[in-house]
Amino acid sequence: MKGTIIAISSAFILSIGASAQNYQLPDRHASQHGALLANQGNAGITVENTAKYLEELFSEEEEPEFDIYTEGWDSQRVNCYAGVAVPQTATIDVSNFSMPHPGYITSPYGYRRRFRRMHKGVDLKVNIGDTIRAAFDGRVRITNFERRGYGNYVVVRHTNDLETVYGHLSGFLVEPGTYVKAGQPIALGGNTGRSTGPHLHFETRYMGYAINPCGIFDFANQTTHTDSFTFDKNTYQNARNYSPSANSQYAKQYLKDNPNKPYVRASNYSAKSSSSTYRVRKGDSLSKIASRNGTTVAKLCRLNGIKTTTKLQVGQRLKLR
Repeated sequence: MKGTIIAISSAFILSIGASAQNYQLPDRHASQHGALLANQGNAGITVENTAKYLEELFSEEEEPEFDIYTEGWDSQRVNCYAGVAVPQTATIDVSNFSMPHPGYITSPYGYRRRFRRMHKGVDLKVNIGDTIRAAFDGRVRITNFERRGYGNYVVVRHTNDLETVYGHLSGFLVEPGTYVKAGQPIALGGNTGRSTGPHLHFETRYMGYAINPCGIFDFANQTTHTDSFTFDKNTYQNARNYSPSANSQYAKQYLKDNPNKPYVRASNYSAKSSSSTYRVRKGDSLSKIASRNGTTVAKLCRLNGIKTTTKLQVGQRLKLR
C-alpha cells in the first residue's frame, strides 16, 4: 500500500515520448485522420499557467473505467487468464518498444479514494485524431466498444507476454488478428466512453495483472527504464525511479510544442453508425460488427435473439439498437 500511495502522489505529471521509428498511416485511413484533425485551433493554454491547468485536470478527475478484465463480456471477456496460474515473478523483455503517444499524463495509475476504485492505467493527453501506436510487437486480440468506460478500445497481445490496452479511441486502424510492430499506428485518439475530454487510457498487463506503466516506462525521458522489467506480485503496482521535476519540465515543453485544441464531447463520438440495422458482409463476425457500430456483442445477441456462437449469413440483417 505504501508503494501504491507513493506512486499516486508522485505521479503528478508524466509524459510519453515519441518512438524513434517513423510510420505513415495507411492510405485508406488518411482522409479519416485528416477529418478528425480539421478545424482544431489553439485553446490558449500557455506554459506559464501549466501547473494551474494540470491541477484543474486532476481535481476534476473522472471515475476510473470499469475493469474490462473482471466484469463479464460474454465471449468478448478481455481477461483470458482467468483460472491460470500466474508466477510470483517473471522477467519481461521491453527493449523493443514504442511510446503509444507523446502526451503527458493527466491522471496517474493508482487507487481513487473518492470512487473507492483503482485506476489501472495512466491517462495520456491527446487531441482527437492523434495517432496511437503499438507499444510492442504483437497481435491485436480485441477491438471493441464499451459505453460505460473505455469507449472504443484495442487490446494487443505482445510477444514479450505483456498485453496493452488503449481506450477512448475515435477510430481503429487495425482489426482483430492483425500482427503489428512496435510503433505501428493502431488507432486514433479520441473522447469516447466515460470521458470528459480527449485522452488515451493506457494499460500494461501481465496475465491479467495491471502493472503500473510507470514501472516500465520513463515517461519524462520518453523511453523505458531498462531493457527488462521484473514482474512481481508484491510490487507490480509501484512506479520506478520517478523524478517530479523532470516530468513537470516535460509537460511544460509538451504544451508549448503541442498547443491544446478544442474537443468534441464523448456523446458525439460514442456511436459508430446512425443506422438501426446492419447487413452482414463476407468476413464479418459479431465482434467486428459491434466495434464498427459502437455497440457490444451482448447487445447484438439480445436484440437479434441469437447467441455468440450463431453462424452469420452474408446478407443477413441485424438490429443495432
